[in-house]
Amino acid sequence: MRFPLIFALLCLSAQLHAEPPRGVVPLPRSIHAGSGAFALNGQTRIVATGDSARATATMFHDWLRDAHGLDLAIGDGVPHKDEHNVVWFETSKAKRGASAEAYRLTADERRIHIIGADAGVFYGMQTLMQLLPATKQDRPDIAAVEIDDAPRFAWRGLHLDTGRHFFPVAFIEKYLDVMAMYKLNTFHWHLTEDQGWRIEIKKYPRLTEFGSRRRETVVGENINPYIGDGIPYGPGYYTQDQVREIVAYAAARHISVIPEIEMPGHAQAALAAYPQFACTPGPFEVWTNWGVSENIYCPSEATFAFLDDVLTEVAALFPAPYIHIGGDEAPKTAWKKSELAQAIIKREHLKDEEELQSWFIRRVEKIVHAKGKRIIGWDEILEGGLAPDATVMSWRGEQGGIAAAKQNHDVVMSPGEYCYLDHAQGPAESELFPLNGHLPIAQVYAYDPQPAILSARERAHILGVQGNVWSEHMPNAEVVEYAAFPRALALAEVGWSAQSTRDYADFERRLANQYPRLDREGIRYRIPEPRGLADELQVDQPHYRLQLASQLPGATIYYTLDGTLPDPDYSPRFTAPVDVQLPIDEKRELRTLVVAADGRRSGVYNATLWNRQPKPAVAATNGSPGLTYAYYEGRFPTLLEFEKATAGEPAKRGQTQTFSLQDFKGKENFGLVFDGEFDAPTDGLYRFVVRADDAAAIAIDGETIVRNENYEQPREGRVPLQHGTHRLRIRYLQRGGDASLHLQWAPPGQTLRDLDSAKPRH
Repeated sequence: MRFPLIFALLCLSAQLHAEPPRGVVPLPRSIHAGSGAFALNGQTRIVATGDSARATATMFHDWLRDAHGLDLAIGDGVPHKDEHNVVWFETSKAKRGASAEAYRLTADERRIHIIGADAGVFYGMQTLMQLLPATKQDRPDIAAVEIDDAPRFAWRGLHLDTGRHFFPVAFIEKYLDVMAMYKLNTFHWHLTEDQGWRIEIKKYPRLTEFGSRRRETVVGENINPYIGDGIPYGPGYYTQDQVREIVAYAAARHISVIPEIEMPGHAQAALAAYPQFACTPGPFEVWTNWGVSENIYCPSEATFAFLDDVLTEVAALFPAPYIHIGGDEAPKTAWKKSELAQAIIKREHLKDEEELQSWFIRRVEKIVHAKGKRIIGWDEILEGGLAPDATVMSWRGEQGGIAAAKQNHDVVMSPGEYCYLDHAQGPAESELFPLNGHLPIAQVYAYDPQPAILSARERAHILGVQGNVWSEHMPNAEVVEYAAFPRALALAEVGWSAQSTRDYADFERRLANQYPRLDREGIRYRIPEPRGLADELQVDQPHYRLQLASQLPGATIYYTLDGTLPDPDYSPRFTAPVDVQLPIDEKRELRTLVVAADGRRSGVYNATLWNRQPKPAVAATNGSPGLTYAYYEGRFPTLLEFEKATAGEPAKRGQTQTFSLQDFKGKENFGLVFDGEFDAPTDGLYRFVVRADDAAAIAIDGETIVRNENYEQPREGRVPLQHGTHRLRIRYLQRGGDASLHLQWAPPGQTLRDLDSAKPRH
């Protein structure tokens, strides 16, 4: 039975005085409605069976006191079978083969009972708190219910980069509190970077004396040419006592803390303190720029002795079985010039510097093993051969994770296109803070961490999923909270709930019940767009009935239809559907502002209303599958300049089956034009999305539908098409560095998929 129906029955079966149950996030495995309701009151007794249950019961007692003003008695032991008005927490050993995080929660008119292993009882308590109102404005009654619950994945992680910007202990603990609320059980603590070293190492005090501060910080995206802010940053680091405090705080909430000490790259802060561990002579300064420094650890015996010492102290602070050693984005320039590095390549019969990095990782793995730990690293550790006992965290898409699983290595899936919570959640102009990339919450929720290409045996190596929060553009906790929440709740459900039971519309309804809980925790989450708003609303009639609704309980929507910015002081409030007149081919620029009950404001969310006639189909050529391409050499600063150049003869023409850049790998300073045709399967509004490094545009029947010259963020365009054949042209620019081209489309009412699936022909 579907979850919304179950909860509807649950509400109907509850007594009249009972509050309807709140939507639970993440979605439990099984929920069955009972009859009646349990009413918490001043005479309710809390009973704990087991030491761990007592700790959980105490947390529940404190929450209930603070949220509802009920200061209940707590007792140990087992309640009498006839005792009523009891909330009973009971720990028991997990059954063989069952998750230690599983629990069973039952509530009826007599009592509430939560039973499971230690972590299971704790998670049962989190579910119980979600079944209760978030504040004491509502009666603390619970409609009768039986819940059997267990997680899909053992690793449900959330990451925080404290290397580029430092965050105080109080914020870390707040972050952990919210993780626990949503059954996230792994905190990946990114502690070292080119831009800062954040953990005290007693044997090497200069790491924090020098590495925890920098001269200044780059302003925004002014990386090249560089512009700094002129403001000294730091010092900011965690003492070992503070680390112990945070680890203990997390453990009390059944969260494992995984430290990350980056190597061999992302090490300039360490080299600023101890330049002798570089291949090139110093001095170095803690990096003030973003991006990746070419100054990395040298693979010398002195470096390994240093890392051994550092990891000895780190291992003693963190009881988790893993130490994350990074392994990503390590430029090999210094190694290529280093006599020592080249001598090691020759001595160890290594093919190149990539294999030297694998050799480096294997050396570090032995150090970590000697301390009773295992290594985990970003998917670059696959390059040149994977260390025998390494676990891979796959961030550059899923391919690294797939390859590792096929080699029988454990994997944590964390691909940027689904799991990078530092990316913007909407168009840049609608965001309150200047975040790069684009990752709406629906896309996070849509992720399945087990790729279908894997066999059942290989899928067993997928430990779970993790959301990453990189802090280049997050100078304070407010921006972290805005970026991470509520998307972390979507990720929590990806990690906990069965793929077959997940439904985004249902999640969105349940999410509305979580905003007051986040408010109570003081989380400054991103206020969601109104329901009914799209980037472009194209219609085929001269009037449109605009219907908007806030996803945030108690919020107010203000709007304008003339392109001006809405303001609560003079813009109309949206209280009922609005009829908008739309003559043929005219547009109305809709701007909306959502103001929460506490006065907090959203960004300005925009849409264009457009009564546009669909593009007619053209005559089909019935040509061969694939596309033609024209290759132009030259450095074109913009797509417009490139378009002018296409009037001339290309350096090369050819045919290709896909929009792949594989045939042009390694080339720089060129432009491509792909031409073909495709069939629109039905009349309606089509979506096209482009993301490219460096730039690309999609044209349909001679009209540019979407143009993107910002490689960090995808852009979407929409166009109404008649059923039938339409001409397709893709223009692409590559000026240097990485090269990528990602094209997607979606027919009316369908989800985005690769544009190759349109089966172009020429």
